[in-house]
Amino acid sequence: MSTVVVEAGNSVNLTASGQVGGAASPVTLIGFYVNSAIGGTIVFTSASSGGTTISGTITPAIGFHSFPVCCPEGLYATIANTLNVTFFYIPGQA
Repeated sequence: MSTVVVEAGNSVNLTASGQVGGAASPVTLIGFYVNSAIGGTIVFTSASSGGTTISGTITPAIGFHSFPVCCPEGLYATIANTLNVTFFYIPGQA
């Protein structure tokens, strides 16, 4: 019997900066889907907006973007300009 790996998790839609998962909660990001973009950018930081920077400035195109990262202290997405993004994550796992 073969093992099936399913990449699935919770989702949260953000149109402004915010926490992915829960504040100070471990989270593993699977990726994100950009629903609409007008010159918007994303920067990921650990824990909160003042946390350690995980990514550089991302200027995403519309569509799905794989971004697997473990964040034991939580994950915060700083969204600048206009973006509508759905983040897919696994809570409590980092």
